[in-house]
Amino acid sequence: MEKLYVTRHGMTEFNAEDKISGITDVDLTPEGLRQAEEMAKKAYSYGDIGRIIASPMIRARKTAQAVSQLLNIPVETDSRLREWDYGSFEGKNRLTPGFSESKEEFGCRMPDGGESVFDLVYRCYDLLEELKCCEKNTLLVCHGGVCRVIDSYFHDMTRDRFMHFFMGNCEIKIYKY
Repeated sequence: MEKLYVTRHGMTEFNAEDKISGITDVDLTPEGLRQAEEMAKKAYSYGDIGRIIASPMIRARKTAQAVSQLLNIPVETDSRLREWDYGSFEGKNRLTPGFSESKEEFGCRMPDGGESVFDLVYRCYDLLEELKCCEKNTLLVCHGGVCRVIDSYFHDMTRDRFMHFFMGNCEIKIYKY
């Protein structure tokens, strides 16, 4: 594979309300569906995507489906692309005390059964290593936390840059192996 395309899912109600969704399986809003259709047109214009892999979460699968229909490529799912499990922060406002600080403690799991940054990195990097051998340029449809980890695979990141990385809904980034 020469190129890896990465996009974040379309807008959800939790995004609109600034809530932490993590592994909470929330659906796309009408705006999220519109964003997915626009992103699909952009992905189509690249002309070289031969494979689509999405997180199994509904917001990512529906976003990927828009691309799938336009490119006539089936959507594969891979659980390693599911969003970060934020434990007891799930469903709370992003400004909830302790959330930002917990994200910075890379070796500590989120409270009440969540994942650490290292847990997330382990599963995402595993997939990225496998994809090196793929013959087709691939589009990954995933989540904000996963996009952050993918970016760290391709670029050195300070802790500050890692914590402030943001990828908009249906934004596409292109990486070269």
